[in-house]
This record gives sequence, C-alpha cells and structure tokens, in this order.
Amino acid sequence: MASEENDTMSLPAQQVKLILTYDPPFEEREEYVQFVLGRFLPTLEYMGLKLCDSWHTAYGSYPLRLTGFLASDPETLETVLLSETFIELEGTLKGLVNNYRRKIVPVRTPFPY
Repeated sequence: MASEENDTMSLPAQQVKLILTYDPPFEEREEYVQFVLGRFLPTLEYMGLKLCDSWHTAYGSYPLRLTGFLASDPETLETVLLSETFIELEGTLKGLVNNYRRKIVPVRTPFPY
C-alpha cells in the first residue's frame, strides 16, 4: 500500500480554466463564425489550450455564449494570455461581440478519489 506522501508527489499540475462570455451580434454573425471557427479556436488549441465548454443561452439575462478552455497549469495559461497572438485574437473577438468578459478559475474535480 502506498503512503499518502507518495500519493501527493504524483499529483498532476493544477489545471486552470479560461472562461469567455459574450454576446455575438446577429448583424455580423457570418464574420464572427468565420473568425471563431477559422482562427480563434484552432490558434488557441495550437497554443496549448483545450476547448472544454461551449454553451449557448436560450433563455434569461445571461451572456449568449460561454466558452471554456483548459490549460494544463497556470503558467501555460499566463504564457498564452500574454502572447502577442492572443492579444491580437482577443482584440478581434472584442470587436465582433458585445459584453465580452474573461475569467480564470481553478479546475475542480467533483470526486477526490
């Protein structure tokens, strides 16, 4: 039986999640879709972020879109967020949508075992 000390040494790095919320306007829908699917998502995945959530709000006063990306650790996410590539991509996205917000949260697993 392994000791608790050995178990904690093999824990993976703490994953973090980047959450983006916004409202895409209907009048620029085609440009928005082409940008997100053609450049934004593929580039973030190439940079090391993994798409993990994509939600559309059908009812209520919440952002229409919520998109989540996983990073293997806080340092990876920080490297992506500070890169010129991400800054340019985020600027383009902000120009295409309304009410843009981003949030970084630790990933929590529901079961500790």
